[in-house]
Amino acid sequence: MRSEPRRRTPVVLALIGLVTAGLALAMLGDRGRLVAISLSALVLDLIGAAYSWRAAQYSPAGRAPWLLVAGGRAASAGVTVGLWGAALDHTTGWWAGFGAGLRVLMYVLLAAGVLIPMFRLYTGRSRTALLAEVGTVLAAGFMVVWYFVLAPVLTHQGRAEPGVGTIGWPLGDLLLLGAVASIVLRGAINRIAAPITLFGVGLALYLAGDVIWMANGAAAAGEDLPVLIVMVLAGLFMTAAPILTVSRRGHYVTTRTNRPPAWATHLPMAAMLVGCLLMLTVTLLEGQLLPWGGLVCGLIVMTCTAALRQLISLRQTRGQLTADALTGLANRAGLDEAIDRAIKRGDPAALLLVDLDGFRLVNDAYGHAAGDTFLIQVAQQLRSAVRSTDVCARIGADEFVVLLTGACAGGVEAAVEVAERILADGAGRPVRIDDDVVPVRASIGIACAVDDYDGKLLLRQADTAMYHSKRAGSHSYACYQPSMVDHRADDAALAEDLQHALDRGELHVLYQPQVDLATGAPIAAEALIRWQHPARGPISPVRFIPVAERSATIIGIGLWVLEQALRQMTVFDDPFHVSVNVSPRQLREPTIVHDILAVLRRVGADPRRLVLEVTESALVDEAGEIAALRALREHGIRIAIDDFGTGYSSLQYLTRLPVDILKIDRSFVAEMDDTPEGSAVAAAVIRLAQVLHLSTVAEGIETEDQAAELRALGCDIGQGFLYAKPLSPADLVAFAQVPAG
Repeated sequence: MRSEPRRRTPVVLALIGLVTAGLALAMLGDRGRLVAISLSALVLDLIGAAYSWRAAQYSPAGRAPWLLVAGGRAASAGVTVGLWGAALDHTTGWWAGFGAGLRVLMYVLLAAGVLIPMFRLYTGRSRTALLAEVGTVLAAGFMVVWYFVLAPVLTHQGRAEPGVGTIGWPLGDLLLLGAVASIVLRGAINRIAAPITLFGVGLALYLAGDVIWMANGAAAAGEDLPVLIVMVLAGLFMTAAPILTVSRRGHYVTTRTNRPPAWATHLPMAAMLVGCLLMLTVTLLEGQLLPWGGLVCGLIVMTCTAALRQLISLRQTRGQLTADALTGLANRAGLDEAIDRAIKRGDPAALLLVDLDGFRLVNDAYGHAAGDTFLIQVAQQLRSAVRSTDVCARIGADEFVVLLTGACAGGVEAAVEVAERILADGAGRPVRIDDDVVPVRASIGIACAVDDYDGKLLLRQADTAMYHSKRAGSHSYACYQPSMVDHRADDAALAEDLQHALDRGELHVLYQPQVDLATGAPIAAEALIRWQHPARGPISPVRFIPVAERSATIIGIGLWVLEQALRQMTVFDDPFHVSVNVSPRQLREPTIVHDILAVLRRVGADPRRLVLEVTESALVDEAGEIAALRALREHGIRIAIDDFGTGYSSLQYLTRLPVDILKIDRSFVAEMDDTPEGSAVAAAVIRLAQVLHLSTVAEGIETEDQAAELRALGCDIGQGFLYAKPLSPADLVAFAQVPAG
């Protein structure tokens, strides 16, 4: 049953094609012209009325709109029958009145079929606004009709006498003008193939033909070939609209809420301008410059200035709705508009989702005002990295989007080039905040579309790619691939499993030895947690630690790792010590100091043999994390900054922190190649530690050359695969050559 309308539609469309072809052939001869046109109009009106009646059962707006249209098309067919009757009866009396009355009824029914569902969709101020805009257009139309049509008839200056046709038809055309204006201002025309678009075009063509008809007079217009063609085309468009609605089982687009085209917002102002120019023209033509000239000119100036002020207000309001107040970039609404424009134009597009890495640290360390300055600088960098035709938007606190149109026609190379340029600008143009220089680091997800695409889907794809980039490492990009999986759902499942992993005995601790670089003797070990999932197998800490952070399970797991490490430490003699990582989430717990000290007492361990490793992100809150570290340090526990130099540490801020050890990140150790350039960062960190009377630990040592260079620079302790991989408790005892016991 669902396929029946689609099977019948081509037949009806073919019939319309035959009617149009017959009309074209009839145009070749003057004798058959009127017969061909009236016959074509009658066939189109009858088909239109029948399909409008059928479309009523599919319309989401209810049956009334299409039923009214069906009545209007039937009335139009009656007009044609009236013309035939007058021609056969050789009289224009009764038949002319009959046709004139039906034509007025046609105007009313067609306009009502459009206006009633339009205004039914609006309430309150929205309805009043639409009424005001349509009223402005109608007022301008009435001024034109009054001067050129109604006034001459009413004052008997024209050839026609006042009657239903001479007065009712112009007023009916005003109704059609209001219907067309409401379609445009409502934003119902959003696709060329939409039924309401076809119907609106048909009404506009009918209106244009009617205006020419009235301007030339009915007798002259009957021989005016362009007018006749316009009227038949109007009927063709209005007939195609219900046919398309029936074939699609509805989708009468007047029920949809769409944004009107940009030019449509200027339609009421254009109508005001038309009215003002008409008043000025009439004043000059009628020779009434002296009594009315000054008044008309003053009214025109007031109208134009009011329209200008309204235009400025519209643009300001539009800017506030579509622009981000802080950065001046587009906001989410502005981005959606840009994507919609690209889709309507059929432009290929690439979308880059830029997520700033560590922005919270900037806010916490320097304050929100500095954070705003940072965001403004990032926005300026994004603008300079793309073309003026591309769109930059801020859609979250630290999330930006760059929309490139036409960028993917030849692949993703252009989008990748922009992403690399954004990352290079961020690294090369750090933001200066007070006396510090803060680098701009970001993770970028790229999604491209060439054919038909959906803006929301494109944004989700870029979001998925961005998370893959963030997991791969800071300050990088990733291009979306269909094989990519959004891990957020998997993260939720992983968090659920992680809550029970400790009770099930799935977690265990390994230890990576730390050696004295001067003697090579083992003096400490860093505790590293591992997870052996019963179904997934071994899960990397890089994978599950962030999940534990977000789900707060890191609090219980962290204390368990601490207890295991302290118990392992009691196997060794002093000064052998153990390092345990403490996450920022743990340090934000109000009871963290009490909990750590309780574990020390329970195990009976010496606090001086415990080192707590924290990342730079934990050293931002003076009243929270830093206060907890100070309290722990007062009990003899030493504090180390892990991966020093990779975050946003302020050197001046460092002098006030409760820190004993700086750990040199493995990325800086990997760059060491026995040259001043290769060892520059490691040397700077070591020298800084010496000045501040801090110890240094180098991570990721893999070669003897790296160890020798670190020894020459004055580094105290080293760890890495050169000495040992993470070891089990028994293997650690064997490595340190201490008998178990």
